[in-house]
Amino acid sequence: MAAAESGYKAGVASQPVKVQKKNSLPKGFVYLDEVIPTAQYEIRYYSENNFTGSRVDGYKAPLAIFSQAGAKALKAVSDDLAGKGYILRIYDAYRPQKAVDDFVAWSQDAADIKMKQQYYPKLDKRNLFKLGFIAKKSGHTRGGTIDLTLAYAKTGTLVDMGSPYDFFGEISYYNTSLISKTQHANRKILKDVMVKHGFKPYSKEWWHFTLIKEPFPSQYFNFDVE
Repeated sequence: MAAAESGYKAGVASQPVKVQKKNSLPKGFVYLDEVIPTAQYEIRYYSENNFTGSRVDGYKAPLAIFSQAGAKALKAVSDDLAGKGYILRIYDAYRPQKAVDDFVAWSQDAADIKMKQQYYPKLDKRNLFKLGFIAKKSGHTRGGTIDLTLAYAKTGTLVDMGSPYDFFGEISYYNTSLISKTQHANRKILKDVMVKHGFKPYSKEWWHFTLIKEPFPSQYFNFDVE
């Protein structure tokens, strides 16, 4: 299949870049921008702005790939939010197993703490797995888990959720007492619409949702994001 161009946004979601899609996805997977073109895409693990400080193994393009079933459910989420004045910003969808393995290797390098202040200022990186912020087997690798937030449709600016994406600490727990009532209300808007359309939230990361009826509930994939 011929390569196609995508207006994906890497690193900073307001700066579009042209990407050549490889278009060789396994059966049952799709490019999310072809299903939800109105969303913003800031694929953090393709950039250096993530908790490792480097592009993560397996991310060869700033693309969001997801299971077809998950994409259909997420399109319903997007359509529902459009009537309320919101669009989605997607940070990560399908994640290769090699990327998860890259996280494991990073966690074992105690000397590498260049992103500590931004992403895990109060934690020892070696404990991130034990604390539930990173998993050695991830729902992302099954194509059933998505990391995302809300932005205002009129301005494209992010809705205030009280803590940034991938911040490892108690403030990222959905029910934390460390954020305001308005920030809680914003998290609830995202959670409620995701739950309505078949996704299950994760209590320790307000941005993390897994499709309940996953098409590949026990299969972990390792194809590149490209």
